[in-house]
Amino acid sequence: MVSVSVEKGDLANFDVEFFQKFDAVVISCCSLLTKKSVNAKCRKLPRRIAFYHVECRDSCGEIFVDLQNYSYSKKKNEETIECQLHCPSFEEAIAVPWRSLPKRMTKLYFAMRVIERFEVLERCNPGDTCADDLPNVLKLRKELCEAQCINESQIPDSLLERLLASEHEFPPVCAIVGGVLVQEVIKAISGKGDPLKNIFFFDATDGKGIIEDISNVNS
Repeated sequence: MVSVSVEKGDLANFDVEFFQKFDAVVISCCSLLTKKSVNAKCRKLPRRIAFYHVECRDSCGEIFVDLQNYSYSKKKNEETIECQLHCPSFEEAIAVPWRSLPKRMTKLYFAMRVIERFEVLERCNPGDTCADDLPNVLKLRKELCEAQCINESQIPDSLLERLLASEHEFPPVCAIVGGVLVQEVIKAISGKGDPLKNIFFFDATDGKGIIEDISNVNS
């Protein structure tokens, strides 16, 4: 009971007006530059558009949420209260210095950023990496950790190797991360319930889902 249409072309080349017809935009398997570009275009429009980026690599998944300036209602003590939420853009969130992030920040956040950066430098598509890239990725990790003043132990070799060697998405992880994503899109469109704020991570090795809030770090 859903109408589906296809737009051909490179998503990064679609103009701002293309996104005007949507209430929510969900993108996946995109380069770092495309994530930034699409999110920025959604923010340029006069009408608020919810933006989500979702990525599943091997047994890990990540959801980024940008609701811009968002008003919603929720139930508290039998009463309905109105709430306000301000979200940073994807570019603003990942630009936060790593040393400014919470000390117990999930290691998956840093690992995802390293892989993302490696793909940009190598000009390869998400998921086109392999285990043979590990030496170069470890070199990049060392450079980034030195520049960001954090210990390399925050990004374990084993985690990077898992993310690099993932030739296929892991269906159970896609199901879990996709289920969380669907709930968040419904919340954003209905304006009811506390939204995810603002990055969700899942790792099947321990079965944990973690929400990291990077929306207030800049302040």
